[in-house]
Amino acid sequence: MAKVRITETVLRDGHQSLIATRMTTEEMLPILEVMDQVGYHAVEMWGGATFDACLRFLNEDPWERLRTIRKRMPNTKLQMLLRGQNLLGYRHYADDMVEEFVKKTISNGIDIIRVFDALNDPRNLQKAVETVKKEGGHAQAAMSYTRSPIHTNEVFVNIAKEFAEMGADSICIKDMAGLLDPYNTAALVKDLKKAVNVPIELHTHATSGLGNLSYMKGCEAGADIIDTAISPFGEGTSQPSTEPLVAAFAGTEYDTGLNMELLNKMADYFRPIREKYIESGLMSPKLMGVDINTLRYQVPGGMLSNLVSQLKQQNAMNKFEEVLKEVPRVREDLGYPPLVTPTSQIVGTQAVLNVVMGERYKMVPQEVKMLVKGQYGKTTVPIKEEIIRKIIGDEEQITCRPADLLPAELDAIRQEVAEWVEQDEDVLTRAMFPKPSIDFFRYRNAQRNLIDHGLLDEENMVYPV
Repeated sequence: MAKVRITETVLRDGHQSLIATRMTTEEMLPILEVMDQVGYHAVEMWGGATFDACLRFLNEDPWERLRTIRKRMPNTKLQMLLRGQNLLGYRHYADDMVEEFVKKTISNGIDIIRVFDALNDPRNLQKAVETVKKEGGHAQAAMSYTRSPIHTNEVFVNIAKEFAEMGADSICIKDMAGLLDPYNTAALVKDLKKAVNVPIELHTHATSGLGNLSYMKGCEAGADIIDTAISPFGEGTSQPSTEPLVAAFAGTEYDTGLNMELLNKMADYFRPIREKYIESGLMSPKLMGVDINTLRYQVPGGMLSNLVSQLKQQNAMNKFEEVLKEVPRVREDLGYPPLVTPTSQIVGTQAVLNVVMGERYKMVPQEVKMLVKGQYGKTTVPIKEEIIRKIIGDEEQITCRPADLLPAELDAIRQEVAEWVEQDEDVLTRAMFPKPSIDFFRYRNAQRNLIDHGLLDEENMVYPV
């Protein structure tokens, strides 16, 4: 029987999408042993924005979170999301950083690393995938799914073939904006199953209202794994909920085999946590509805709110519709990049500037110049010559893998951060998040002093309330 496997996202993308990744490790701990018995294919609990949020907002060590969850969930594979050569930060890092980060991630307890790149440039996944395999982990290569006149299913099949040749153990269709529709999902999955001989995982968001239907048709077409979030942290801008899909597939050839009684226990546990975040205002009811504009403008929810914020700052909210129409034009000019961090911010900011300035590309941010120059990698289609000249003038484009131009950086950071280091992993934390990491290290030192003087116990230090 062709069972469908489920990756649970409540500990990462579920709360990242709904409460800006603010769930604490302390809130997760009491339910982990129940989750470990459910029978999930994997639990996604690290990577994405969790690392940044732990340091910046929660005064937590993300490495300690990983080790703690690993101890409490010995029977379940733990999964993380990695931005290829960007790791968990916001720029390309040198290869020595990528190798060391992947090595430490796996030795601390991660089993599956989902690697993606905003431009779907396979060269930006290469080093991470190679290192995951070398370290004995499962390397899942993810395609950032998008729609455009040139993003046919054939384009995605060709990307998948490159990923498979690179050694990917599985391939994920990563639909970060909820753009998948049921019938095209089925067609794409069928094409992928013919083209590559590795498991196919589906990841979408419920934003457009089509998530459940796309999963159903995708599974019927042969998708092996789907990403869901337990119901208190499912739907809206999060993933489709776990329990309804488990119920829908029960007794069919797609039966997930998950324990519904334990899923109910999980839902009962997370419900009060959800209520707490609604009361605090962090979880907005606006995030829970269906927003069909996702399909109309192909703009992810987070990008829409950024556009609104930028226009308010310029006192130009009356130009909102004009900016929404400008987004696809800028995207076409820049080689149709998928709209995911950081390209969503790059395209959105340029669209706002084009409209507010009253002249296209009169003002061009540094990041747009970097994208056109090739510093983020290669776009799906080459950028037109006239746009290149307009944005970077006579500067030459980079044609090599961007990371080939970066010198090794780990040793220099090691020396720079020596006074703060309590574990090897602190060097990586500092490299990716220079200011938040030092703020956290200062906090940690202050807590240690309180412990040494008998004013605080160890447990409170690790997970401050």
